[in-house]
Amino acid sequence: MQYMTMPGVQGICPSGWYLPTDAEWTSLSTILGGESVAGGKMKSTGTIQGGTGLWYTPNTGATNESGFTGLPGGNRDLPNGIFANYNSSALFWSSSQDNATHAWSRNLHYYYIYLGKFGSNYKACGYSIRCVKNQDAP
Repeated sequence: MQYMTMPGVQGICPSGWYLPTDAEWTSLSTILGGESVAGGKMKSTGTIQGGTGLWYTPNTGATNESGFTGLPGGNRDLPNGIFANYNSSALFWSSSQDNATHAWSRNLHYYYIYLGKFGSNYKACGYSIRCVKNQDAP
């Protein structure tokens, strides 16, 4: 899995791809109009209750106009290792660490339109990743 502590590392991503840094997540949210609205532009549309998607109702502000198609994969929390929050949130790691035990992440949520950054999180938690293609990759 190539665990390393440098930002932008390939990590678990396939060859030619890498884990985005915290600064790249910030750039994405800026391009989409800021953290306060970026989440809606990144979430897949539809709801479970409506039979049209995977998010819980109301899936506030979801347009997926960015093409990111964020899905509510939930997370694995510590210390008990229980999986939770599927259908209500999507948490994504960045490759930027805060310290030896914590790294930065972003969060999409069914009830909110923002792309959340709530401080750093314990690296042993289970979050999703989104790989970015190297600009020079074929």
